[in-house]
Amino acid sequence: MKLIDSHAHIYSEEFDLDRSAAIDAAAIAGVARIYMPNIDHTSIEAMLEAEAKYPQQCIPMMGLHPTSVTKDFERELYLVEEWLDKRSFAAVGECGIDLYWDKSFLKEQQEALKVQLELAKKHQLPVVLHTRDSFEETYELVAAAQDGSLKGIFHCFSGSVEQAAKVKELGFLMGIGGVSTFKNGGMDKVLPSLQLADLVLETDCPYLAPVPHRGKRNQPSYLPLIAERVAVLMNKTVEEVAEQTTANALNLFKL
Repeated sequence: MKLIDSHAHIYSEEFDLDRSAAIDAAAIAGVARIYMPNIDHTSIEAMLEAEAKYPQQCIPMMGLHPTSVTKDFERELYLVEEWLDKRSFAAVGECGIDLYWDKSFLKEQQEALKVQLELAKKHQLPVVLHTRDSFEETYELVAAAQDGSLKGIFHCFSGSVEQAAKVKELGFLMGIGGVSTFKNGGMDKVLPSLQLADLVLETDCPYLAPVPHRGKRNQPSYLPLIAERVAVLMNKTVEEVAEQTTANALNLFKL
């Protein structure tokens, strides 16, 4: 069974003591590739170092996370653009809007997202979207920018059936992670209405570990637990979930 972790911060300091072991464990669990979203200028070196050490497994993206958007966000975006111009990345991301931690930079976050959507078009790359407490705000900007060329993932999707339909209308995929295993995560009401063609799997490690590891450090080797939960909720076999979500990820991420 081959799985792809479409969103994992395996380069983060939480893995500094056992990154190799975590990546080996992922391979044993059937996770063939780990796609790494960037955060800001402070994460680039560690992310590219992980790629250099594990080039067959760890694939980087380039973007500016909304929680790193402040008044001087233009400086960060210049760096993102420089990197996109000088080498290949799998996607623009992660980018989007986050209204959970701080609402004071909403206008800056909106502008940063607009810029990154245009960068995705320019470089013909998918975009990986962060929408914590901000689905509608993010959706509106992506819908306005959609000219038929934009594609990507609404990462860590935990929205409603109606919001899932909006994602599908945009031609985007939904990233399903550990929240799907939570008792009150709400995905038991949404996933049965979706098709496997709409989904990719993710851990978002080291965050949002699935049950029975909830509250502990997440890691890519836990992805089969998410696949199993999706299979149960969608009345599919785990093999069907793995085959289709892997095909979806490979089709989206050309790199």
